[in-house]
Amino acid sequence: MSDQKDLIQSTISVVKVSVIIPVHNGELFLNDCLESIQNQTLTGSECNLTVEVSIFDDGSTDTTGAIIQQWVEIFSKLNAFSLVTSRNSDGKPKGVGFAKNRAVEQSTGEYLCFCDADDVMEPTRIVEQFKAAVKNKDAIIGSRFTRLPSDSTKNFTCWANNLTDKQLYTQIFQSFGPTLVMPTWFCHRNVFERVEMGFHEGGAGVPEDLIFFYKHLNLGGMLQRVDDSLMVYRYHPNATTFSIKEETIWETRLNQFQQDILSLPAWSRFSIYGAGKLGRRFFRSLRADVQNQVQQFCDIDPKKVQQKRYEPYPNPKKFKIPIVHYEDSKGPYVVCIKTEFTWDSENPFQKLVQQKDLIEGQDFFYFN
Repeated sequence: MSDQKDLIQSTISVVKVSVIIPVHNGELFLNDCLESIQNQTLTGSECNLTVEVSIFDDGSTDTTGAIIQQWVEIFSKLNAFSLVTSRNSDGKPKGVGFAKNRAVEQSTGEYLCFCDADDVMEPTRIVEQFKAAVKNKDAIIGSRFTRLPSDSTKNFTCWANNLTDKQLYTQIFQSFGPTLVMPTWFCHRNVFERVEMGFHEGGAGVPEDLIFFYKHLNLGGMLQRVDDSLMVYRYHPNATTFSIKEETIWETRLNQFQQDILSLPAWSRFSIYGAGKLGRRFFRSLRADVQNQVQQFCDIDPKKVQQKRYEPYPNPKKFKIPIVHYEDSKGPYVVCIKTEFTWDSENPFQKLVQQKDLIEGQDFFYFN
């Protein structure tokens, strides 16, 4: 019986998963992160999983380096775990994209599991996402997550955790960024290597995850979410998210939207739902040729509708865009409303969707 068990074990393939961790001055949370990796349950798949932790220290000036060395020792004594590390020692951080690329380069796993140094994995994260990725090797696999503190970014958390499979693709132009949250990404190494140059290395202020996400989709890449909550996603004032300017994210989203959607023949004429500040900003941000495709604004607010037309400064004579009541509007629509309204069944636009039998991703897209 023992010989038979040994034979079965010997025929099971061994697969290495590399956990990719970029870090800069991560002394406050790095121990929690690495402990959660140490506590991963690696059983439950048809393969024997091993875990390689790949950390790139992007010029930390706190005790991050010492913490990493402690964990090199810890992981060296564990079966199925190892840790590789290197650092940028030129005294100046080069950014998250640079650090992620270096961590991937020094790793050797067939699969990549991305993790920020301030976040915590649930015990079954690796095995559950591996089981999904092995069936869909062209996909970025994400998961649901919980926030820490639990009451932070409620709208963002509600949005990201409740997107349908279809909305993972149709809501990629929303202000929150990728529909699969970066700290939950897991994929086959080929997914990463297909994107030329990997993550953008522009340094602080660059939304490297969103840029990579769009490139992945442009190459025909897939998206999938494991519906279990597999990450504790920490919210704190020093998170790298706060180094990225909203205007930069806006421009990145808008450029992709104009390229992917507004260039299609079906969108040669379209309406902007929402004649307030957001809708008008959207119009002003469009390329001049795309501005000519806008046939009308539509809104529910009588005061806005009574204005009858929008004449954008500084060229009021060039454009005089009609403003109509939403019930009198015609699609397709770019919907410029607050995110929380997108899932409010009583919102007027949702009623319009029902009345006109509109299909998200075909007859309308959200851009907020």
